[in-house]
Amino acid sequence: MPRLPEVRRADVTDEKILYFYDRLFGPDKDPAVEHGTIHATHGDWWTVFANSPQVFRHAVRGFTLYRNATIDPLLRELGQARAGYARGSQFVFSQHCKQMRSLGMTEAKIAAIPAWQVSDLFTPLERAVLAYTDGLVLDGGRVPDGVFDALTEHLPADQILELTYITAMYDMHATMSKALRLEFDDVDERISEVEIPEGVAVADLSADLAGE
Repeated sequence: MPRLPEVRRADVTDEKILYFYDRLFGPDKDPAVEHGTIHATHGDWWTVFANSPQVFRHAVRGFTLYRNATIDPLLRELGQARAGYARGSQFVFSQHCKQMRSLGMTEAKIAAIPAWQVSDLFTPLERAVLAYTDGLVLDGGRVPDGVFDALTEHLPADQILELTYITAMYDMHATMSKALRLEFDDVDERISEVEIPEGVAVADLSADLAGE
């Protein structure tokens, strides 16, 4: 379950939050109790973000950028999906794979995103977008000149800025989703110490490996 409480419909006074509760869950459902959006997600991203109407409104305003952005929606979604994968967010990666599919991207390309570097399915522009996304997410914005030059060969300045802003925004969403354990990112930490079996004595590992 998420790490922050879910806000029940009866406790919501903000009209924008109620609008999305109605649109995504249905007007007769309490999303904090009857989980499940029309997009087949649990829905706790919305009910947790509702803890702060200011944050909620700011977040959904970011989504409206899609309506006016001039960049190809498939390139936008490619950056978002790769950002989710690179950040380790099952939720962001999964949702934007679905969105790419709805926009016509092939199943083969979607499946190749995790190992895009060794795939020959992507165009030079798509490869530039994927490399740029890795620079933003995995390298914290350290984008090599060669990657940026490849991007500018195909895209004008306004579309590069749109791609940068949207991809970085979804890096943030991926990070928040993991930290708050929302949606498909409600998973236990898999890295923990493996205990020594009962009856086995603790040895000096460093000495054993060094041959001492």
